Amino acid sequence: MLTSIRFLPLTIALTGALFGLTMSYKVEPLPDSYAGLGEGPHWDVATQSLYYVDLEAGKLLRYDFKQNKVYKTQIEGESFAAFVLPIEGKPQEFAVGCARRVVIVNWDGVSPVAKVVRTLFEVQPEMDKNRLNDAKADPRGRFFGGTMRYIGDEFEFRHGELYKWEAGGQVSIVKGDVGISNGLAWDEKAKKFYYIDTTDYEVKSYDYDFETGVSSNPKVIFNLRKTSPKDHLLPDGLTIDTEGNLYVATFNGATIFKVNPNTGKVLLEIKFPTKQITSAAFGGPNLDILYVTTAAKFDQPAPAGTTYKVTGLNATGYPGAYLKA
Repeated sequence: MLTSIRFLPLTIALTGALFGLTMSYKVEPLPDSYAGLGEGPHWDVATQSLYYVDLEAGKLLRYDFKQNKVYKTQIEGESFAAFVLPIEGKPQEFAVGCARRVVIVNWDGVSPVAKVVRTLFEVQPEMDKNRLNDAKADPRGRFFGGTMRYIGDEFEFRHGELYKWEAGGQVSIVKGDVGISNGLAWDEKAKKFYYIDTTDYEVKSYDYDFETGVSSNPKVIFNLRKTSPKDHLLPDGLTIDTEGNLYVATFNGATIFKVNPNTGKVLLEIKFPTKQITSAAFGGPNLDILYVTTAAKFDQPAPAGTTYKVTGLNATGYPGAYLKA
């Protein structure tokens, strides 16, 4: 079992081009944090906890910062948990993506079993080979998330869509022709929305109206295509720091790229001891710890599936936004 293996911290020193500056960051595993397909990290300020999912097991996980302990729960009757979004004003309720439904799950953060209490909405009910994937709430509490094909080749069958939903309203399609709907982030200062469709191998920016939730003017700001298709890096989850820099997880690249979205330049490569890096979120009491989920798909060896914390980045981020439901 992975929980019986002791992982040593990975410390990497980087030498800057200016003034011979050396900065270092440290990559350390969280205890008993394994998820076969870890995804959707979300930092909750109220509980000082990192919530995330084991997507293909239908499980929610909570890392308690003060206790340095991970709690896990199985959602009763469900085999998928694509994301976990705490509900504003309801500390034991979470929006979770179960197949093509966004449901409300009641969990006290400790119990080993959680229950679905109601369904918010369903998308693509006729598309039984599709499922929901990554989702987040924007800074105003709106839901944004999308679907992907999980049976068959999602690179060939682009049957996914990106959706928006607001409390009291109907779900609407933001974008069609999606292969794997993935990372999302917002920058209120720059009035931008960032989005990843993994099958496009790139990160797009949109002009974003925070009052209406409308995005426009898509533009490619970071491209992970290589000279050969088999060498393309797969962008997965996404987060942003308070300086507006993006942190792009690569599913097959053992790396998170810190990217300046205005220039497309890579400012830093954060390396991990496993390949399938799925997503990241800033957290901790000072919001200066980068929490990173990974996967153990396709017989990846240990420490694949471990969840990590990265310290020493000299950057801070934003807490996860609550969903208004």
